[in-house]
Order: sequence, then C-alpha cells, then structure tokens
Amino acid sequence: MKITFYGHACFGIEIENKHIVIDPFITGNSAASHIDITKIKADYILVTHAHQDHILDVEAIANNTGALIISNYEIYLHYTAKGLKSHPLNHGGTLKTRVFSTKYVNAVHTSSFPDGSYGGQPGGFVITTNEKSLYIAGDTAVTMDMKLIPMTTKLTASIFPIGDNFTMGVEDAIIASDLVECNKVIGCHFNTFPPIEINVDDAKKKFSGANKELLILEIGQSIEI
Repeated sequence: MKITFYGHACFGIEIENKHIVIDPFITGNSAASHIDITKIKADYILVTHAHQDHILDVEAIANNTGALIISNYEIYLHYTAKGLKSHPLNHGGTLKTRVFSTKYVNAVHTSSFPDGSYGGQPGGFVITTNEKSLYIAGDTAVTMDMKLIPMTTKLTASIFPIGDNFTMGVEDAIIASDLVECNKVIGCHFNTFPPIEINVDDAKKKFSGANKELLILEIGQSIEI
C-alpha cells in the first residue's frame, strides 16, 4: 500500500494499481502549488465530509479521471446531481471492490458545503486489503467509538488530524492511537492555516515519548506501509 501526501488532509493511496484519493484540497493550498492535479490518478475519491478544505478539487479530479466518488448519502446526492459517478455509504457500511474494502466509520465534527447546505454526518474510512489496513480518521475529536475498530480490524497505520482547534490535537491523537491499537500514525490537518499551526518537532517528541511513531510527510512525498 503506497501512500502519497498531497497536503492538508489529502492523500493518494495506491493498491495493486488502483488509485484512491482522499479529501482532495490541493489548488486552494499554497503549500501544494507544485502539485498538478491533472496528473493525479484516481479510480476512487473518498470524501470524509463536505467542508471546502476537503472537497475543493473533487469535481476537477473526478471529471479528469472518471473516478467513483464514495461518501455519505448527502454528499453522494450532491455529486450525482452534477452528473458525477458516486456511491453512497453510511456509518457502519462497507464497500467491497476486487482489491480493497472501505468502511465508513464515525467521526465527531460538522459537515456543510461551502454554500452552507447540509453535508450529512461526517465520517472516517477504514481501508482494508488482504494484508494491510489503514484508518483515515477524517476531521474528528477523539471518540470512544474508535475502540470499535480494532475489534474487527488490525490496523497497519492510521491517519490522524493533529492540528487542534478544529480537530483533535497531538495529545488527543496519542489517546486515539491507543483506542485503535495502532502505534504508527501519519499526521495531517496541521500548519495549513494559522489556527492549526503546530510545532512538528514537539509533536514527534510527544509521540516518541508514548512509544509511538508520528510520520510527517512532505507534500508530494510517498511511503509504503
């Protein structure tokens, strides 16, 4: 499973030559100005919720690639009305493909489109293959619902927001990693805007002090898990 960071909370995931894009917000992020969205491959676009900093480039990438958009029912309706291929999930539901499955799980946040219309309830995704599992928490506070995930899935890694203010911060992300029983965490949703600026070195030290690994990727950087 190859994971590429495109900035903020946007990631690309490659599994057996299938490409998944998570929460595409690239063209509105000055730190990601070197990323050309026309070159991003996508068979699927997973959307955790409807806030602009998670959906800005959904339409452009979907139109360019023909990707299937996967999200909650309200977001599904939004993009279906625009003529884009979409599949609805709701909390607890799982979509199975030939090479992976993805389950829509709870998140504690809000969700509305940029025009203020209702974006359904926010969520996260657990992506599972035959060998690996990745939890994408989405924008969320730490929540006891996270304890449900390891009851059915042994996680290889987790992607957590760590910027605080709008989501959980570093200390709560450490607690969340305990709840999901996963000590390898990829950080996101930090340092994009002033309210979510953090000291990355301090964050890594806090994770290390808890015997956990916090991976901070450069925009455009890829890793294998």
